[in-house]
Amino acid sequence: MRHRTQLLIIDPQNDFCDLPQDWRPTAAAAGAPFAPSLPVAGAHADMQRLAQWIGHHSARLDNITITLDSHQAYDIAHPAFWQQGDGSAVQPFTAITADQVRAGSFTPRNAAERDRTLAYLDTLEAQGSYTLMVWPLHCEIGSIGHGVHADVLAACRRWQTARQCAVRHVFKGMNPFTEHYSAIRAEVPDPQDPETGLNSALLQHMAQADTLVIAGEAGSHCVRATTEHIVQNIGTLWGADDFSRIVLLTDCMSPVAGFESAQETFLQQMRAIGVRCTTSTAFGL
Repeated sequence: MRHRTQLLIIDPQNDFCDLPQDWRPTAAAAGAPFAPSLPVAGAHADMQRLAQWIGHHSARLDNITITLDSHQAYDIAHPAFWQQGDGSAVQPFTAITADQVRAGSFTPRNAAERDRTLAYLDTLEAQGSYTLMVWPLHCEIGSIGHGVHADVLAACRRWQTARQCAVRHVFKGMNPFTEHYSAIRAEVPDPQDPETGLNSALLQHMAQADTLVIAGEAGSHCVRATTEHIVQNIGTLWGADDFSRIVLLTDCMSPVAGFESAQETFLQQMRAIGVRCTTSTAFGL
């Protein structure tokens, strides 16, 4: 049986890329160059390296899946959702806990959502994974920032033409009441929204791979969360916990500023269970 290789590209989107000025398209409504809203230092170069890797290995690459962070302005992790106790705006990069909401330091602008928001924060914090972070408005559905980095998009287009196979796209983050770093499930699934629960179809698709290559942004958040959920769930589909099938291209991902240690800890944990952590120049098919 022929060896099958899949590539999973996590959130290779313009809003996450530190695009140089001459790479930024014009935002027609503003009449000015587009500015990424949540640029990750090094992401532009990461995506260029990934595009080169796709080009070099196109003939032996059987499937490509791209996940897309997909939000609206009204989102529990965006400023439009929140206000401070005095009614003033909440600035991006503000962490919010359930205790702060109970104390009145922060509150949803829509007061009717306070109880639901508190229940979410309590569950999130009990899991011990993340503290809710208010990010800048990013990857707004339909915006330039939501789009895929131009080099990666072009490399995938060439692959589709050569292999006569479509890229698989996975949208995540459209539910405004839960964070959705991972492509496998939301941080706290919403029982009223199946799209936030375990993405069994994606897991089953990836389980068909003999080698699953993972890259994207950001290594400290969405790459980390997705990969952690893959290793937690895919072993039963493979019939064994042989995580050497998974390859992380470490030079095709970067951490959000201030979260460098989170990415390094993640990579150490993955190495410890047998995931191969290597570079795009060192790993070939």
